[in-house]
Amino acid sequence: MARKTPAELAPKPWPSSPSDDHAGEVARQFTLNLRDAIGTKSIRAAAEAAGVNHSTLLGIMEGRTWPDLETIAKIEHGLQADLWPGRLGA
Repeated sequence: MARKTPAELAPKPWPSSPSDDHAGEVARQFTLNLRDAIGTKSIRAAAEAAGVNHSTLLGIMEGRTWPDLETIAKIEHGLQADLWPGRLGA
């Protein structure tokens, strides 16, 4: 059975509504933080700064894909921002 995408774990529209699924909510918060860090930059400019493909950023932002640890590290470094939301609900 295939793992659900972050967007499938939250009510529509993604990422506006909180997810009842813990992992889905972490992904949603990460996405919101990513949007804030990108700000007025284009997706391509942000991806270039992070050293990832722009389609990778789009997939994360649209909730179609789960970012792996290497991708998260590259994006945080490239955008000079802490994006991981930490432990939620603690």
